[in-house]
Amino acid sequence: MQKFILLLVTVVISWPAAAQTKWKLIAEEDQIRIYSSAVPDSKIKAIKVDCVVDASLVQVVALILDVEAGTQWVYKTKSCTLLKKVSPTDLYYHSEISLPWPLDNRDFVAHLVAKQNPATGVVTIDGPVVAGMAPVKKNVVRVKDSKGRWVLTPAAVKVRIEYMLHTDPGGYLPAWAVNAFAAEGPMETFKKMKQQLKLPKYSNASLTFIAN
Repeated sequence: MQKFILLLVTVVISWPAAAQTKWKLIAEEDQIRIYSSAVPDSKIKAIKVDCVVDASLVQVVALILDVEAGTQWVYKTKSCTLLKKVSPTDLYYHSEISLPWPLDNRDFVAHLVAKQNPATGVVTIDGPVVAGMAPVKKNVVRVKDSKGRWVLTPAAVKVRIEYMLHTDPGGYLPAWAVNAFAAEGPMETFKKMKQQLKLPKYSNASLTFIAN
């Protein structure tokens, strides 16, 4: 039962931007802090991850936008496929998340858009789910309601990451159970993210649209 929470963990990057929330710390490990908050008109709580990584801003952005590598670090991601690259900072991808039997897997199409504030250097990456662009699979529930945001703040040779998440996974997943295990997936994902950032393809990455 615990494993179905992976849907809320990583994949949707979702966040109700208009909500003013009061965050409650629910887990802390390896300098990764997980918070939750009630969301108006939803039984599913919002999740926020706050951590600092030893990496450059370019490394972190390169990893997040390398969507097809999501199977290597995003918790329980079965597949991740780039569908359309509008520009280096604007892309669409499809992902399927494995859930334990007898639950059906979930999938979604997300639209990632990265922007950097020229004054502060802060990078935001929004990733709402969108309709269409990939056929619906039999026995896989399509996630239809999700919005989200990464906020990446550079600090010398480190980056502070704030990752905010709220989604309706659809199908039969009781809200109480989703909320009860909400910290598990994000914690595992961010632990793996820290390791993934050390790979040469990220440590040697060069992005012309990001100013360090």
